[in-house]
Parts: sequence; C-alpha cells; structure tokens
Amino acid sequence: MFHHCTLVALFGLALAALPAAADAESPLGPSDPVAVTIPAPDSLRLRILPSGEAAGGTTWYYAGRPYGSESLVHPFRMILNGGLGILQFDNRNNELSSLDFHTGMRNVRMNLAHPVRAIEVEGWWAFFQREIIPISFNTDNAQYWPNYTLHLIGGGMSYAMMGEWYEQHGYSRPRVWAGFTLAAYHVLNEVVENNDYVGPTTDPVADLYLFDPAGIVLFSHEGVNEFFSRKLHLVDWSYQPAYDFARGTIENQGQNFSIKVSVPRTDHWSLFYFFGTHGEGGLTYTKSNGSAFSVAGGFRAKELVDVTAQTKTVKLVPSVGFFYDREGSLLFSAMWSNTSRYKTRVNVYPGLLRQGRFSPGMFLALDRGGEAVFGVDLRLTDWIPLGIAFTK
Repeated sequence: MFHHCTLVALFGLALAALPAAADAESPLGPSDPVAVTIPAPDSLRLRILPSGEAAGGTTWYYAGRPYGSESLVHPFRMILNGGLGILQFDNRNNELSSLDFHTGMRNVRMNLAHPVRAIEVEGWWAFFQREIIPISFNTDNAQYWPNYTLHLIGGGMSYAMMGEWYEQHGYSRPRVWAGFTLAAYHVLNEVVENNDYVGPTTDPVADLYLFDPAGIVLFSHEGVNEFFSRKLHLVDWSYQPAYDFARGTIENQGQNFSIKVSVPRTDHWSLFYFFGTHGEGGLTYTKSNGSAFSVAGGFRAKELVDVTAQTKTVKLVPSVGFFYDREGSLLFSAMWSNTSRYKTRVNVYPGLLRQGRFSPGMFLALDRGGEAVFGVDLRLTDWIPLGIAFTK
C-alpha cells in the first residue's frame, strides 16, 4: 500500500513543479516479410527476450523486440505521442511555436489548486455524469470515455510498460522513473489541451487527480497485468513522431493501443480493437508463425469542440484501417478517415523494409487537399526518439 501511495504521489510532485501563476488573481474566480535485427552500438543493443520473459522477472508489455512498434518504445517518444497527440486534430495548429505553454500551464495549475471551485461552476452531477459515470452515449456527455480508455487503461499499461523498459535498460527504481514519465506525459497533455484558455475546467481534475493515479495502482497488480497482457493482448501501437524543420510542425504523433480477444473454437481468428483518439473494431487473422493481419472500422476524433465554456468534446468521423504485426509488434498500418489532416496515413515500422544495414521507420500522410507529409526515423541515437518530416 505504501508503494502504491508513493507512486501516486509522483503526480503531486510533477504538478507542484509547475510554475506559479504570473497573476495573483485566479482565473477560476467569478470574473510476411522477414524480421531483421537493426545494428546498434553495444551500449544500446537489447537482448531479444522470449515473450513473457525478462531479465529479472516477468514482462507483460515490453520484451525488447528489435523490430516493429516495440523497437520504438522510449520515454521521450511516449511523452511526445501522448502529450502532443491532440495536435493531430483538424482545428489545432501543430506548429510548436503556436502553443501557449505558459497560459496552458498556469490554467492547469489553477484548476488543480481549486478543484472544488472548478467542479461547482457547472455542478457535481454534471461533473460525475460527464467525467466519471459511464451512463451517456452522447459525445457531449461522454468525456468519461477517454478517461477510462486512455488514462485509466492506457495510462496504467504505459506505466507498467515503462517500468519494464527502465528495468531492462539498467535503471535503478524503474517504477519511480516510470511514474515520473507518466506524470510528464499527462501534465503536458493537459497543458497542450488548455493552450490559451483561461477559466475553470474539470478535465485536468478528473484526469490527474483520479484516473491517472488509479491507473498506476490498478496496473501495479500482477493479476491485472496478466489479464490485460495475456487475455486481451493489450499492446502499444503508437505512431512515429517526426519534426518538420521547414514548417516548425510536429507530425505523425499520437498514442495508440490495440486489443485482441481470441474467438472461441478457432485457432487463428480474434476480435480486434484499435484505440487512441479514435476507436476501430474488427477482426484479426494470426498465422502459425506469429504474423497477424487485422482490419477494422469505426470513428476518429476530427476536432475538439466546445460543449460549454468550461467543457469540450470531440467531433467524430468514420475511419478504417489495416494492420500487420508480428507477435504483437506492429510492422505496418494504413489508416483512412474523413478528416482534413491525415486523411490517409501509412506507417512502416523498423524491421519491415531494409536498405543495406538500415531498416528505418517511415510514414506518409496525405491531407484532403493532396498535400503530402513524409517522415523517416533512422534511429541514429537512442536519445533522440524523433524522426524528420518533409512536406510537399
């Protein structure tokens, strides 16, 4: 119990580190390809671990595979994918210089310092109905959905996965490092979402005070990890973020997860669910060698829109996707959605294509107007987990 409380307290430490508000007045007042091994320096090379095993104990979500999405797991990449994921929406500017970090940070801090005042603006029932109790399927009142999927389940799984990553990379106190990584990711997410908004909002209150700490506690239990890892086959299938130096934009960022549940009385078929700022359901066919092909359809968040002055929701549009993975590590994905930005997005992960000794990660995205964004991640160093993007 003490261990869990200590981990949850990391969120408080991260929040306390936020700069104090510049103004004394609170804004809350009335006013089948063959896998390849990527050459790497000996200090960075990981031993390929059998599924379910790790140096020092059991691994649930990170086995050190040198190919696919798992080869890209990294704390900085998780912070970028999760913290800046909202910038892939059509009505958000993905130029980093356009972000008002100061105002967003100040507003998050103010709402966390006065959570009761933020909640009472629209009332406790509205807060519980929108943020906590899953009783409405209306998107205007279903802010609880990302709270459960991305913060409770996704955040908890990310905490466990990062703990395994730090452990396998030789860090002492890996769960403490994982807690700080998760706190940084979620605080950045709230700051970017607030951006230049000043006023009461309950979203950071629900996320940072309830669902994120609950995810840490939940996924600190081996039984929970066994269920999500072995029964639901929950894995991280995040994108490959890249920076466009010419335009100053962050491209192809976003944290995603997939779940597969075996269909009874079959050896090869599974129900499939792919989710992040979207949700697509479908089927997976898995071959005997561990290669799997999935197709899915559903809805993707197109824009962040205001429900009230204090509450936001998302506008959903249809989306479909095709995926190829090996032993749960994603090698290829192709997504189509009825959005203006990233209407078509194709990601090729390390291990699928090879040129000489290199097997880079790559992506190609097309918007509704035909503009193309291409990116490549050569993984030249383990400490710059960001690719380079070009726009044409």
